[in-house]
Amino acid sequence: MKVGITCYPTYGGSGVVATELGKALAERDHEIHFIASDLPFRLSHVAGNIFFHEVNVQSYPLFDYPPYTLSLTSKMVDIAKHVGLDLLHVHYALPHASSAVMAQQILSSEDLDLPIVTTLHGTDITLIGRDPSFAPVVTWSINESDGVTAVSDYLRQETYDHFEVSEDVEVIPNFIDTDRFVRQDKEHFKQALCPNGEKVIVHVSNFRPVKNTDQVVEVFHRLQNGTSNVKLLLVGDGPDRVPTERKARELGVYDDIRFLGKQDPIEEILSIADVFLMPSGSETFGLAALEAMACEVPVVASDVGGLPELVVHGETGFLCQLDDVDAFTEHTRTLLHDEDQHAEMAAAARKRAVETFDIDRVVPLYEDYYERVRSGTVHTGA
Repeated sequence: MKVGITCYPTYGGSGVVATELGKALAERDHEIHFIASDLPFRLSHVAGNIFFHEVNVQSYPLFDYPPYTLSLTSKMVDIAKHVGLDLLHVHYALPHASSAVMAQQILSSEDLDLPIVTTLHGTDITLIGRDPSFAPVVTWSINESDGVTAVSDYLRQETYDHFEVSEDVEVIPNFIDTDRFVRQDKEHFKQALCPNGEKVIVHVSNFRPVKNTDQVVEVFHRLQNGTSNVKLLLVGDGPDRVPTERKARELGVYDDIRFLGKQDPIEEILSIADVFLMPSGSETFGLAALEAMACEVPVVASDVGGLPELVVHGETGFLCQLDDVDAFTEHTRTLLHDEDQHAEMAAAARKRAVETFDIDRVVPLYEDYYERVRSGTVHTGA
């Protein structure tokens, strides 16, 4: 099957999942065509049956803002016609789904058929998509898609609750390659960062306000005041990085924190972690937490969104009420000091990642869904 995939190329969950899906489909003998504004973050190279088509946006004095959505539509039409795509899979409703629907309508006028699958990932439904200036477009794009998936039961329900959706939304969870995301022997790396045998807390995000990185630093500060021998590694970059650095300096813990920026492969960092901290205000799935679990790192996370579908409280980590810094601190301290409980949770986290969210379990669900979309057997009606 020839599949077109459109996603955001930046550091974030939706782009990572889309890219890994494309790579996995290519390994299963499908021909994959990425259509995006730049090479996706996890797509290090193109070769074999993986192709990349860059969307070029022309600037004209007439336009205050370059018309990316229209340029994307034209590129989708071009690739579909000249490659002969069997299906177009777009990740994130805005603007990818709307561009795909317009491309489909243009192709239809030339008697060409291009089925569309739209995957909803998060803030396209829970935040941005609800803005009155976008909501009608999101609703239309979803209802005009031939198939719609969401990455969690939570996101599926949010879609039904806040949009007049006539399409069935099928849940296909995020996934990872558990052969890649496995705990490795990185003792030399840990020794370089923790010469005195310190434990390691890791947080990975795009440093948007919803990620609550200031709370990560606050928890770390409290643990240090409680005489925990610990270091903090912050991975990623974004608008809240500078405020987070400022807070670390104000609390006097900056010297024990490493701001590592965007990193790939992240599994090498997770392999020296003892606890993964995720105090997010909203998470529709929590892909970074799943990557940690696969590397045998117990997770302490907010009890919000799709995280309870991933993290089993008291088994693979702990869930805390939103903004309850005391609970985050105490659960993290428990994992740092109770070696037996930590070992049990680490093993359980790995087991859950492998048995439920491994790439070889989830990618066939997409293949089956593609076939149903192409044959017109995906039912409509929420």
